[in-house]
Amino acid sequence: MAKQQTEVRDLQEGSYVMIDDTPCKINAYSTAKPGKHGSAKARVEAEGVFDGKKRSLSQPVDAKIWVPIIERKNGQVVSVDGDDMQVMDLETYETITMRVPEDIDVSPDENIEYLEMEDQRKIV
Repeated sequence: MAKQQTEVRDLQEGSYVMIDDTPCKINAYSTAKPGKHGSAKARVEAEGVFDGKKRSLSQPVDAKIWVPIIERKNGQVVSVDGDDMQVMDLETYETITMRVPEDIDVSPDENIEYLEMEDQRKIV
């Protein structure tokens, strides 16, 4: 899995983080001051990039955490067949099959932007 390690204090809203081995986009990030017997804590509220589930995380700010490497790519719709569509990557000219989201209307020869991490893809 394409990921790198960073400290929790380096996270910010809008960036990505791995929670429960799932890539998530951070919606809210807050910290609590250090107490008498401990270090500062960070609370992260995030939503799964590919599954849409909400997840939360509470860690010390100096703890190490995994951050996924998600690529943003451009493609062109080649054909649409029911719930599936063929998309050609505009950099590698590779053709991939993707699910058509319910809330998006696509037609052949339309350019789209999508997120890719390993074998998971999602239209933006």
